[in-house]
Amino acid sequence: MKNTLCALLAVLCCQFAFAQQESLLNLGLETRADYQREYIDGDAIKDNCGFKGKYLNIRADGRISDKLTYSYRQRLNKPHEDASFFDATDWLYLKYQMNENWAVSAGKQVVAIGGYEYDRAPIDLYFCSEYWNNIPCYQFGVNLTYTFNEGKDQLLAQVCESPFRLPGKDMYAYNLLWYGSHGWFNTIYSVNMIECMPGEFINYITLGNKFNVGDFSLEFDVMNRAVRNQTFLMKDISLMGELSYSPSQKWNIFAKATYDVSNTDKAGDYCVMSGTEVTRVGAGVEYYPLDGGNKNVRLHAAFSHSFGKNGNPAGALLDEQSYVTLGLKWKMNLLSFKK
Repeated sequence: MKNTLCALLAVLCCQFAFAQQESLLNLGLETRADYQREYIDGDAIKDNCGFKGKYLNIRADGRISDKLTYSYRQRLNKPHEDASFFDATDWLYLKYQMNENWAVSAGKQVVAIGGYEYDRAPIDLYFCSEYWNNIPCYQFGVNLTYTFNEGKDQLLAQVCESPFRLPGKDMYAYNLLWYGSHGWFNTIYSVNMIECMPGEFINYITLGNKFNVGDFSLEFDVMNRAVRNQTFLMKDISLMGELSYSPSQKWNIFAKATYDVSNTDKAGDYCVMSGTEVTRVGAGVEYYPLDGGNKNVRLHAAFSHSFGKNGNPAGALLDEQSYVTLGLKWKMNLLSFKK
């Protein structure tokens, strides 16, 4: 831990020194802590009960030149595997804006898979689908983006390391994603070819939809997955939906449901394993005590219950599992430096 903090400090000091000469630097910290209870069929799971530090993130963003920017987020509470500092790096990439339409970025980035549950920051989620709990969503790669329709639409093509890569193997994912922003209707759609074994691919079609009507917002995701020689539609799917009501800038009330099913006889889906059919339902409330729409402090409470069968004995969602959490998130700007 001491070596990790020293390495992080060195990175930040180098970034700050460079920012003093040429760039804009915004450095911030965010954290979340909860009191939670988890039960399986009425019996408390002691390891998952009590006060828990959930997230501790540090983020730096800056502009090196008119066309060159960077972004960096490190999760300080995430363990490192194989002594790699980058295991706890959510993203660290450089972006070059070629013109008003085209941009390219390279580094560790979010794997371009569609859906609103997947797209939201983990610190802002309380209970999620089986798929969300098992997908390694940050990998090294290259993105090419094209923005059009006066900024309302963006296409993103990505080649990155496969989230399911094996030690010593050369495995990739090929992703195409569409962000659409059209007032009351917004989208995050994707098609994906992801190597699940060397030379073998699992294919996704993900349709993330968001509808805004007054103080109400509905997010609804449909994800279909398939490997070669498998019936493509409806055998291996996840559905995620969340309805939110925000009567004021300080309050948000939501209800959410997820459904994961895999009725396949071929290996390849390592997120929702064969034999799974599990549902999760729940609700929650968020309160932002600061005035003027300031979201830097949040109080939250949520409850969920899951039922069904999980083909993964070590899966996140289990039959007759109940979960309740009460917590606090806060965000602080540490430093802002402009040329």
